[in-house]
Amino acid sequence: MTRFTQKQYEAQTLWAMLVYCALILFVWPLLRAPMAFGLKLLGALAPALPVIYLIFLLARRIRASDEFEQRTHLAALGVAAAVTSVLGLIGGFLSMAKVVQLDGTVLIWVFPVIMWSYSLARWYVLRRYGERSWCSEEASSWYYLRFALLGVVVIAVIWLYPPALDSYRLGFVYGTAGGIAGAGLATAFIRWRRQRQRD
Repeated sequence: MTRFTQKQYEAQTLWAMLVYCALILFVWPLLRAPMAFGLKLLGALAPALPVIYLIFLLARRIRASDEFEQRTHLAALGVAAAVTSVLGLIGGFLSMAKVVQLDGTVLIWVFPVIMWSYSLARWYVLRRYGERSWCSEEASSWYYLRFALLGVVVIAVIWLYPPALDSYRLGFVYGTAGGIAGAGLATAFIRWRRQRQRD
């Protein structure tokens, strides 16, 4: 089996994220205009394609990992599934009791919740095994800075070219881009410090 390197994973992940951001910024606003059902369906589902590709990349990276890494991924995925299921159950009961009003837009948070809880759980599992970081040793600080740059670019594009997004979607895009930029900067800084300590 051909080895799927960290460098290949980084490059393909970055391109998938760029495509996702472009679709959210430039295709999604067009869906408010009247159009044929087929075109509206394709436009609405288009941002899901790069996310599905990201899941495929993660699965491929896990499959190319050694047994220890696969075990940590499996434990983290189990925790992520449990956390997301419990939050969904709580949200469903609160909505049925009319304590909170939830509509279908809340479903867009399922994937981010899975990824956040997966990342935190994997970090915790690796710490239990004595690993210092969940970041791959092959990944450089520049890799994480690219995520920060991506978030900044998305914010700049929205600011310079405000699309026809309502306040909810605009807040979602700003929050997502800000989160990507912040996480990228923080992780790059941690990585840079640890590289300096080793050197």
